[in-house]
Amino acid sequence: MRKLFYKAFLLPGFVLPALFCTCTDQEKVPVSTGPEVELWYDAPAADWNEALPVGNGRLGAMVFGGTSKERIQLNEESVWCRQGSYIDSDGTEAIPQVRQMLFDGLYKEAQDLAVEKLLQKRMPGGTNAYQTLGDIMITYDDSSEVTAYRRSLRLDSALVRVNYTKSGNDYCREVFSSAARNVIIFREKAVNGGRINCTIQLTRPGEGEVVMYGENQISMKQHVENGQGVLLGAGVKVVHIEGHIHSLGDRLEVHGAHSLELRVVASTDYSGNEPCEDCEACLAQSMECNFSRALEEHVKEYQGYFDRVAINLGNSNTRHLPTNERLDLVKRGKADPGLAALYFNYGRYLLIRSSRPGTLPANLQGIWNEHLEPPWNSDYHININLQMNYWPAEITNLSECHLPYLEFMGALRESGRKTASTTYNCRGWVAHHTTDVWHQTQLFGSPSWGMWPMGAAWSCTHIWEHYLFTGDTTFLRDYGYDVMREAALFMSDFLVEHPRTGKLVTGPSLSPENRFATPAGDTAAINMGPAMDMQIVWHLFTSVIEAGKVLETDQEFGELLQSQLDQLAPVEIGSDGRILEWSEEGLVEVEPGHRHISHLYGLYPSPQYNWADTPEYMEAAEKVLDYRLQHGGGHTGWSRAWMINFYARLKDADQAHHHVQKLFEKSTHPNLFDNHPPFQIDGNFGGTAGIAEMLLQSHAGYIELLPTLPEAWKDGEVSGLMARGGFQVDMAWEESKLVELQILSKLGNTLELRYGTSEMQLATTPGQVITLEEVLKVL
Repeated sequence: MRKLFYKAFLLPGFVLPALFCTCTDQEKVPVSTGPEVELWYDAPAADWNEALPVGNGRLGAMVFGGTSKERIQLNEESVWCRQGSYIDSDGTEAIPQVRQMLFDGLYKEAQDLAVEKLLQKRMPGGTNAYQTLGDIMITYDDSSEVTAYRRSLRLDSALVRVNYTKSGNDYCREVFSSAARNVIIFREKAVNGGRINCTIQLTRPGEGEVVMYGENQISMKQHVENGQGVLLGAGVKVVHIEGHIHSLGDRLEVHGAHSLELRVVASTDYSGNEPCEDCEACLAQSMECNFSRALEEHVKEYQGYFDRVAINLGNSNTRHLPTNERLDLVKRGKADPGLAALYFNYGRYLLIRSSRPGTLPANLQGIWNEHLEPPWNSDYHININLQMNYWPAEITNLSECHLPYLEFMGALRESGRKTASTTYNCRGWVAHHTTDVWHQTQLFGSPSWGMWPMGAAWSCTHIWEHYLFTGDTTFLRDYGYDVMREAALFMSDFLVEHPRTGKLVTGPSLSPENRFATPAGDTAAINMGPAMDMQIVWHLFTSVIEAGKVLETDQEFGELLQSQLDQLAPVEIGSDGRILEWSEEGLVEVEPGHRHISHLYGLYPSPQYNWADTPEYMEAAEKVLDYRLQHGGGHTGWSRAWMINFYARLKDADQAHHHVQKLFEKSTHPNLFDNHPPFQIDGNFGGTAGIAEMLLQSHAGYIELLPTLPEAWKDGEVSGLMARGGFQVDMAWEESKLVELQILSKLGNTLELRYGTSEMQLATTPGQVITLEEVLKVL
């Protein structure tokens, strides 16, 4: 299945890159050629948004690449504080009262009552937050001028390298975070006879940490926030070749080393473990292998994920430039299709390194955060941000990386059941705008974002998407269906008949983070049956109904959901041709350029709207986007990424590509992290999903090849993308025309295929490969 992709790269003068390489004497690192798999820079990072990330799903680090002082900022996924908790509001009387006020058009009064009776005040920022683990600081004795500097992140081997020359000696530094050994490994080597003289410290901001320096090891222990959080432990083992090392009280001092190696481990008691014992065990296991073997194991394990997909979106003549300079040129209007391919590969890299089986889900910053009080607590916002983190998981062939999110939904159920019962008098489970590792599901915060009971419902549609791509009936039967069903049960109980129309609506609810002007001249956010709610209910109910059919179970519940779908209030199109964000035309958005475009959920990520079945909604969605963009919409990184996916589904190639370029121009840091601002990783993942969606779509019941291919990517190829039904797609195109195709049917489902105006249907068997020649015969 790789032959197709690599054929295009075997051009004159091209040599396939090694899977990985290590520093050797007199080694000079060439400028990268071939696939777009390297971020590189000609200077150390000046700040955190220029540093390069490594991770293994649980342990992360940001590598700055300094030559006088190196900073390696560390994270461990479960380092969270916990200074407080919310309670479940008793909504027995308040919910019916708020509903009636909303039905009567008393929006401001209803909102005031909700604030008084239901919405608790948000705890201060930094409460219940994800925190940095700390920093390793390496200070070098020689601060001489540096030449031949090069700092890089290889996406094909998940390896950061730093090369430079100082005082006539060459140095090579390598850093990676190994999932195979559960350790971060740093090695610096004096390549041609030089020596390494430095001091090493392990620090953590704030107070209360206990750091102990032994002969060749550093240990740290702390109960976060003076006992209001996890108990953490960390350890650094120092290995040196030649020279000597000794402790100076608050640091280790290394003299005359030819090679210096650090093995870094960390753990907490979040899952009930004893962190210091965990650290000792991880260090001991790590020391069972030398650097070369550890690197080999790391690369092999990582490439089992990364190598599933390869992409080429066209040649770029800027490959010889540092990545930040390429980005700057794009910001000034330079075409660089290779940068889009690099960004796509980077997004897959970030997901592999921040979310994998057995870990927590990737949070607002993935696993990379330098703060004790990070923006938005670096928690889980489930009104789009956490969902967007996982948009690329299935289509880019990283289904296992989806599992932490899907399993986290199950962990929320216990709290969500209590909230559903106490606040709404409903069965099932519910979650609102925000949660965290302590599994909060309660109502809190501003009425413009807090009064939104759709987080569980939206999240559970990901379980069905996972099944559609993988066909994993075991996962669906043993776990997924029950989680989805309970979320649907809440929604079934929560729906209420509108007294004027007789249709079922949700409420009280809102359109995330947006507000409207009421006919009375007030500003409010809460209403009954906002468009996004109706679209999420449709998506969840249809998913649960289909899942029940697959498992041949729960027919009666499926019939109940179908009857409610038949009675569900339709999403309305206004007199100006736009989809109404709220249920009444007289409710006008206060911020016409708002970053959330929630009422287009039915366009993406839901499959509800498409050109074949609902052209009127597709046209209305286009008008929504036109209006939002005219008023400044898409101004945050993740919002811009959503625009790419919207226009991919609309099959507007020029606009989809325009927003890829705008994502680079306005919302991308030098290290290619998404800039909300500040850094928020959802934009990286949303942008990656959008690029894939431009090349392959399968949401409408068939696979469509190159549905939104822009002229800027007229020559290219991709291998390993996944389509619903368990189909893996490899294809190449020239002058925007398909020239090679291989489709692997993993599950043996019927293949329904569309390309341009042509369509076909073909029965397949598991493991069958369908080629372009076979497709052309049928077409």
